[in-house]
Amino acid sequence: MKDFSQSDQGVSQRQGTLVTRSVRLRNELVRVGLAECLCTYVMMVFGLGSVAQVVTGQGAFGHYISINLGFGLGVAMGIHVGGKVSGAHMNAAVSFAMCTYGRLVWKMLPVYVFSQLLGSFLAAGTVYAVYYGMDTYVQEELSTGRVGLIVLLMCMFAEAIHDYCGGNLTVTGVKATAGIFATYPAPYLSLLGGFIDQVFGTAMLLLCLMALSDQKNKPAAASSEPAIVGVLVLLIGISLGSNSGYAINPTRDIGPRLFTAIAGWGPDVFRSGNGWWWVPIVAPTIGGVLGAGIYKLLVELHHPPVFETCTSVEKLEEETASLEKQNIDNDVCV
Repeated sequence: MKDFSQSDQGVSQRQGTLVTRSVRLRNELVRVGLAECLCTYVMMVFGLGSVAQVVTGQGAFGHYISINLGFGLGVAMGIHVGGKVSGAHMNAAVSFAMCTYGRLVWKMLPVYVFSQLLGSFLAAGTVYAVYYGMDTYVQEELSTGRVGLIVLLMCMFAEAIHDYCGGNLTVTGVKATAGIFATYPAPYLSLLGGFIDQVFGTAMLLLCLMALSDQKNKPAAASSEPAIVGVLVLLIGISLGSNSGYAINPTRDIGPRLFTAIAGWGPDVFRSGNGWWWVPIVAPTIGGVLGAGIYKLLVELHHPPVFETCTSVEKLEEETASLEKQNIDNDVCV
């Protein structure tokens, strides 16, 4: 009986291996694209979901720090999802900067950008369905008389949504909800000020990312990379987020903005903020290249070659040994 069980188990394992091999994708572009799309989706669902909860809860279910934590932890989870496959850029500004400085081949840029756009768009649709789209479903269920426990719970939640915005999907105003999905400038912020804000925020992001990955400096430990990058995004949100929502990511902004344009908010998502929509696309792209370039120019390019480093270490050891010998001799003389 024991031999039969072992034999049966071996057959099952071989069958499982065959199934896995038959399903496994071998095309690198497809594998990278799917991983990048999924990790971007995960990051955006947590990020946009945190905004939706804070806005619709009117302060009862979180505050601005909740949004910072939502995006920071969402980035960390996204890196765990796709980091070993695509690198989990989740940000077109990151991908563009990597291509600019030779860390990613240019032919991969369209794959990354499209995957990030798709992931962001789908995440916006998911959050919309969870926080808004359910109300339509609830009303249909109630009209047909099918009132189950889940429907009742959804109805209670949907009533809270309608209590907040009255069913009016607006871009500006006291009850505006478009800001749940895309970023918009503060009323006092000019286009130029917002442009500088996005360039600087993204530059800080890429500067720190370059440092965290610099193996000749103080890189993040391999197992700590997701958490450290998440803390970095959290830090940017805490310090540089109030002006315009710290998009610092073209695909994070334009994907959900396109979704809101077709989901009921209309063309106002492109008109609001004096035509703000292009700033989170162009400014982060420039800022990412500048931030990464500053780190390379001021730090990375000046690392000594490996053999020079080894020679310096050996020389230091020789000098230390010589000093120790002198100290011993002095002690003996005394």
